[in-house]
Amino acid sequence: MKTGLVFDERFLRHRAPYAHPEHPGRLEAIDGRLEREGLKALCRGVPARPAKDEELERIHDSRLVALVDETAQHDFLQLDPDTYTCRDTALAARLAAGGLVDLCAEVAGGRLDNGFALLRPPGHHAEADRPMGFCLFNNVAVAAKALQSSGAAKKILIVDWDLHHGNGTQNSFWEDPSVLYFSTHQFPFYPGSGAIDEVGGGAGRGFTVNVAWGEGMGDAEYLDAFDRVLLPIGRSFAPDFVIVSCGFDAADGDPLGGMRLSPAGYGAMTAKLQELAGGRLVLALEGGYDLNAIARSAEACLRVLLGEPGPPVAGPSPSRARRLLDDVVRAQKPFWPSL
Repeated sequence: MKTGLVFDERFLRHRAPYAHPEHPGRLEAIDGRLEREGLKALCRGVPARPAKDEELERIHDSRLVALVDETAQHDFLQLDPDTYTCRDTALAARLAAGGLVDLCAEVAGGRLDNGFALLRPPGHHAEADRPMGFCLFNNVAVAAKALQSSGAAKKILIVDWDLHHGNGTQNSFWEDPSVLYFSTHQFPFYPGSGAIDEVGGGAGRGFTVNVAWGEGMGDAEYLDAFDRVLLPIGRSFAPDFVIVSCGFDAADGDPLGGMRLSPAGYGAMTAKLQELAGGRLVLALEGGYDLNAIARSAEACLRVLLGEPGPPVAGPSPSRARRLLDDVVRAQKPFWPSL
């Protein structure tokens, strides 16, 4: 397999002057493990370049873009209780979005089979007009729009398995039937959105799918959600491209969450997604705050992208998870008769 990898040392310059869960050590932990395991050498590096205003403004208000750019004039700013910037943040945010755009273009053009973008800052909470939840620009949404604008893909599936619901991504495509947004997340939890009955609006009804878990779900439950909900809908939707908001904060032991996914579970989910869009699949890093868990989970996903078989994950889904998935199926069946 030809797998692309985006990583840039300038992502590490985005940092707070105090202990913050979203810090450079997250990326260093992943990069170090992939290097030690010899996996980076098997990938083709795709350089990060700053996203253009035109690319960002397909998703974001020009005033938001200007606000982020202006933060480069300050040593430190706290934009909301969770989201900070330093002098290097604006460049890092543009590089993250631009690097993902180019990686997706390489995969869509057949020059790569798939890819993994190791990005900071993350993006899926960023709204059209405001940063939030550690996020400045919505990297995945920007990349999806870029694919469509270039004509490289018409229908795009965004899978968000971050612990937290991707409110910014959902809102970006709420009425858009050309982008299917599927999210598994802890609920109720930050940012408060992502209920099962949030299914999209207007022409986009049925193209937002939320699996709103309670605490304690692990590999069996997540894979059950893929088998019972995501894959049947995905086959009917027949996307041209799949982008994953690849957060690792649903991992067992993460300090911000209450889920129990293992590295094998993340690898198995990655393998299942290869069935769709002819394998045109790109993972983009979002959250994840236990350094060992995110490094091991990223390794598991990359091994699958490189062609290793998905790891076996055993165990039935408990009854409470099955009942919740029944509710998701009921909410979505009017739009997806294949369920």
